[in-house]
Amino acid sequence: MARLPDFEALAIFAKVVELRSFAGAAGELALSKATVSKAVGRLEERLGARLFNRTSRRLALTDAGQKLAERAARLLADGEAAENEALAQSAVPRGLVKLAVPMSFGVKNVAPLLPEFLKAYPEVSIDLHLSDATVDLIGEGFDAGLRIARLPDSSLIARRLCAMPRFTVAAASYLKRHGRPTHPMQLAQHQCFGYAYLSNPNIWHYTNAAGEQASVRPGGRLRVNNGEAVMPALIAGLGIADLPDFIVGEAIASGEVEVILKGWKQPEGAVHLVTPPGGPRPARVEVLAEFLARQFAKGKKK
Repeated sequence: MARLPDFEALAIFAKVVELRSFAGAAGELALSKATVSKAVGRLEERLGARLFNRTSRRLALTDAGQKLAERAARLLADGEAAENEALAQSAVPRGLVKLAVPMSFGVKNVAPLLPEFLKAYPEVSIDLHLSDATVDLIGEGFDAGLRIARLPDSSLIARRLCAMPRFTVAAASYLKRHGRPTHPMQLAQHQCFGYAYLSNPNIWHYTNAAGEQASVRPGGRLRVNNGEAVMPALIAGLGIADLPDFIVGEAIASGEVEVILKGWKQPEGAVHLVTPPGGPRPARVEVLAEFLARQFAKGKKK
């Protein structure tokens, strides 16, 4: 099996050549003189040739050293340039952020914020991926994502941005025809709309102020993979839905639908920014996270 080049030894060798001194290279690299000497010795042993002729007063390159010196210097310069570029990317907001967001929330609540962000950070670009499916951030190369739910245990790093209550709702016309449920278990006798991407899409969980819990498996004639797609059938009085505020809030305010089971609540969800684990986030991701946190905090206060 082929061995990787000894990049560390090559870089140290290049620094010794540049300064014409083992001690000088050790000082600049914050290494001991013995470490520098061992690295050059390791390189000589690997190449099977001496690289320096050393006397007490003079350090001179051998033929083999002369041939290697230019390439080693170029390697050191390329390495320093690559590292400096990476550091600049980390320190200054610059580059592309791949952001995964649920479809309706992205269109209604995230996309309208992006013009302000793009004006504030002209060197940052956004690749906004809209889907209600749970995206594999790490496997698909995303920098960050928004999740609206109770988060399961995960290696992802999560930051809570704001609460997102859910409401069980129906149109007045549906309630007039079929009656108003007063307990979650009664939902089993009603037409309920399903949503494919809940963590457990077939069971709705409720708790009341007394701590009583109820879990019901509702059924119905319509199941969707985007919450907003249920709104026409909901408003038409064809069933009951359980939806987050950002989808159903306006219809509740306008009276098109009304909240039922007011003494019962689904476990409260929240909007979370999630990012892959490991190391500090690049500046471009950090400024987007802070921007979204500020915007959603402002929206909550309105």
